[in-house]
Amino acid sequence: MRAHLLGLALAVALGSPAQAERLVTTLSTSRVLISSNFTGTDVVLFGSVERDAQTVPRRGGYDIVVTVTGPRENILTFRKERVFGIWVNADSRTFVKAPSYLTVLANRTITEIADINTLRRTQTGLARILLPQEISGDIADSIRDDPFRQAFLRLKVERNLYREVQNGVTLLTPALFRAAIPIPDNAPTGNYDIDVKLFADGSLLSRQQTAMEIVKVGFEQFVAAAARDYGLLYGLATALMAILTGWFASAVFRRD
Repeated sequence: MRAHLLGLALAVALGSPAQAERLVTTLSTSRVLISSNFTGTDVVLFGSVERDAQTVPRRGGYDIVVTVTGPRENILTFRKERVFGIWVNADSRTFVKAPSYLTVLANRTITEIADINTLRRTQTGLARILLPQEISGDIADSIRDDPFRQAFLRLKVERNLYREVQNGVTLLTPALFRAAIPIPDNAPTGNYDIDVKLFADGSLLSRQQTAMEIVKVGFEQFVAAAARDYGLLYGLATALMAILTGWFASAVFRRD
């Protein structure tokens, strides 16, 4: 029995080739604090490509793609039409578990890194990210030229929540790199997944996942926590504050 297990382990080891390259990354900070005067910041990702002793340097060098995905949410979108001079909602789509924030950083143009099939298979690049929609009770990813998908991406880009930066990754040496992840002032709070992909000669060699967190601090966090954890008391306090404010305004500005 022991010999059988040893032989099975040897067969698995022989059948699974060793990974020639691997990624090692670290963040300048894994926790971004948002207060009332927050105007945006950058989180810097540092990384290196480590090769084993038998791996020779790649002739064409390495390519790095960093994909940062914020908390997922369901988003209802509408398409408006003009009817008798009035704009009305003509159609709607719900994007299911769409990233609230999405940034793709690369050391050069995405389409130059690999062929279109590899990019689609690895979901590399803003245009190839899955954005499932709910249509008539069914959930499926939309085609790339779907008008709802294009409008959704355009609106997210305009709000600086989605972006693709071709020169967002800087190769300091052939094996060392850095990338500045932009955090806008309207970034949603929550956990952010960071997926780092290593390409060479058009093939995906390795990938590594890490994460960071964006949290509110100060008075804003107190109000948000109170509304979430003590909804009834928060509602009563808000109503009481409105009544007192109205009474104070009427007392100050009343005419005798």
